Amino acid sequence: MQKWWENRVIYQIYPMSFYDSDGDGYGDLKGITEKLDYLRDLGVGAVWLSPVYASPMEDNGYDISDYCAVNPLFGTMTDMERLIREAHDRDLKVMMDLVINHTSSAHSWFRNSVMGIEPYKDFYIWRTPKEGKKPNNWNGFFGGDVWEYVPRRGQYYLHLFSKGQPDLNYDNPEVLEAVKCVLRFWLEKGIDGFRCDVINILFKESLDNGKPGLPCGIEHYRSTPGTHRILQELQDTVFSRYGAFTVGETVLVSPEEAPDFVEGARPELNQIFYFDHVYSNQIGIKWFRKRFSPAAFQKQIARWSKALTWNANFLENHDLPRCVSWIGEDGKNRSKAAKMLCMMLLSLRGTPYIYQGQEIGMTNYPFRIPEDIRDVEALNVLKLAEKIRIPKFYREEMIRKVSRDNARTPMQWNSGLNAGFSVGKPWINVNANHFRINIEDEQNDPESVLAFYKKMIRLRNGDPVLIQGDFDTLSIGDVFIYSRCYNGKEYRVLLNFTDREQKIGSVSDILISTDGVKADHVESLLPFEGIIARIK
Repeated sequence: MQKWWENRVIYQIYPMSFYDSDGDGYGDLKGITEKLDYLRDLGVGAVWLSPVYASPMEDNGYDISDYCAVNPLFGTMTDMERLIREAHDRDLKVMMDLVINHTSSAHSWFRNSVMGIEPYKDFYIWRTPKEGKKPNNWNGFFGGDVWEYVPRRGQYYLHLFSKGQPDLNYDNPEVLEAVKCVLRFWLEKGIDGFRCDVINILFKESLDNGKPGLPCGIEHYRSTPGTHRILQELQDTVFSRYGAFTVGETVLVSPEEAPDFVEGARPELNQIFYFDHVYSNQIGIKWFRKRFSPAAFQKQIARWSKALTWNANFLENHDLPRCVSWIGEDGKNRSKAAKMLCMMLLSLRGTPYIYQGQEIGMTNYPFRIPEDIRDVEALNVLKLAEKIRIPKFYREEMIRKVSRDNARTPMQWNSGLNAGFSVGKPWINVNANHFRINIEDEQNDPESVLAFYKKMIRLRNGDPVLIQGDFDTLSIGDVFIYSRCYNGKEYRVLLNFTDREQKIGSVSDILISTDGVKADHVESLLPFEGIIARIK
């Protein structure tokens, strides 16, 4: 029997930037509820909300100060309950972001831990200085140090991200019990599942010095046996009892390690996100990149499609550049490239994830550095790059291309004031290209990127070959070719990743093309064209 998350397309919402219902410049829960009919019309079957919990917003909500409260910036608990109810009335599942590697330093757990109040004294990872030095040589995901000294305790606490995000101490069993209470709280309210943030780094097996690298020390906490024990316990005692869906964001996980999380006798999660394809053009770390290589990208897609029975397929999220910009085609070929990438995403084996704005081909923003930047990670990296004397022109271009803010500019609803996102001043700049790239215009254009997303979602939702069919890679390079086979039927997907016409031999019985109506028989693909053909 197919599970709901195999049959549905999941749509990620970044609440701050989706739709502002009250004119304060920030998206909110009422705004999301107002747009549920748009999402239903798009054809998606579930929404995943980036964090809406109470937070000081040092990392835009991934620093949580109360897991069981809604950030007033987004609304009230009543607004959240209404959103869940109205989504379910439209047969839309609702997922929340689960951030349990760390909390905010403003969380009552941490404040009590600083003061040594039980049972919170050891809720975080505290260490006494070694001969006046920090506990180890690790560095963090946002650049810089991972230890912050607190005079009141005379100790350092560990923070793998910003200093306002102290890591929880899973050596203390009371931490896991507290997390279980949080999960039950939201599942009782009707939440259908969770996207689990950096879920494979929960348990630190050791605090020994790390090997040189970025981040230094990761070998002591990435995909440890302790993390597997935690996830198994959460699955056994909470997730399975509510039928909750889980997808995990995993840090530097390999295809060899991935099955330990999602397959075997005791699967811990339903799916994981891997990142090898979206980092296929990076040099060492994500901030240094070479030109996009279709072959390198496709190899990772093919590799992971074989590694796991069922994948979480995505091209964009709240942490990544826009996909048309990332592949270098956000100019004259933007619409064609966006449709081709849509066809690929919705014809791979696994659950497709669409990030807000992807369905209209939104692009990166031409940021002024640093005044336009809001992302704490990018600001930290900018300071570090200046410190190590990376030339100004290079570090600014690096931030402009890779900053997480590229995904966080407001949703472009129409060509009017602030792209229809808000009647107030948006918290982050609106892309000026909303005059030509917006939902309202695309809804009235049968050849738009949005129209093609709707068409592909309908096709995928109703076709068992595209949902359940086996995946087999046939060709990698300028044209990516793979097959999907199910119950005696075979489809062949051919995707031109270049701005040149490409010969493909003789292909007939075309099911769908990104270029609209096609002849029944073709021998070449137009620039950035994709087709799906019936083979038998």
